[in-house]
Amino acid sequence: MKTNEHLQFAVLTGCLRISKESIFTGLNNLQVFSLTDKRCTSSFGFTEQEVADMLAYYHLTEHAEVMKEWYDGYLFGDTPIYCPLDVINFCAVLRENLSAFPQNFWVNTSGNSMIRRLIDQSQKQTKEEIERLIAGETIVKPICQELTYHELDRSIDNLWSVLFTTGYLTQEKQIDETHFALKIPNKEIRELFISQIQVWFQETTRADVPRIATFCKAFPNGDANLIEEMLNDYLWNTISIRDTSV
Repeated sequence: MKTNEHLQFAVLTGCLRISKESIFTGLNNLQVFSLTDKRCTSSFGFTEQEVADMLAYYHLTEHAEVMKEWYDGYLFGDTPIYCPLDVINFCAVLRENLSAFPQNFWVNTSGNSMIRRLIDQSQKQTKEEIERLIAGETIVKPICQELTYHELDRSIDNLWSVLFTTGYLTQEKQIDETHFALKIPNKEIRELFISQIQVWFQETTRADVPRIATFCKAFPNGDANLIEEMLNDYLWNTISIRDTSV
């Protein structure tokens, strides 16, 4: 780019920062526009007026409410934003079938490995935070917008930052310089969270079947020591939900 006299400017798009962006590389001095910047906020998605104009153009204004429920909810800087991919695809579907139900177009755009990695690495607190998000609540987390790909797995907190920058979560408001109140933006992403977590729970249940069978066999075999050991282990991992573990 620097040596091309015919190039006035260039735009690079992505979810994470350019790695090794320093004075010793051929690519530096970049102007970065993040999700929290107020500059160009309406340039990275569809505003509510743009969606209204599109629906009016295709005579689909009666679908405005469901469009908002499923595909709105993002906040770029201080501008509410719809996911453009979803809006375009749902409009295309509705033009063929006015009775069509909203679809999860997001799920086909990636392997959604970030959610699975979050769940696999999570502790009890993280699982509770996920449940709160699905219930429509917000959680306050530090967000690192300078995160690069090679830093993703250094901390579980980094995954919250990735979920934010990739659109799985959005900000409700900024608490301070680094902390944001995060939430699931819309029904489409909430359904994605639920389906992924259900799969995780199903896999966990299937993995626990041999352990349950061993526990049940211990009773007719009269193995009191095994029963005591496994029962204590079960209580240790579950009794806290009744607020009596202390």
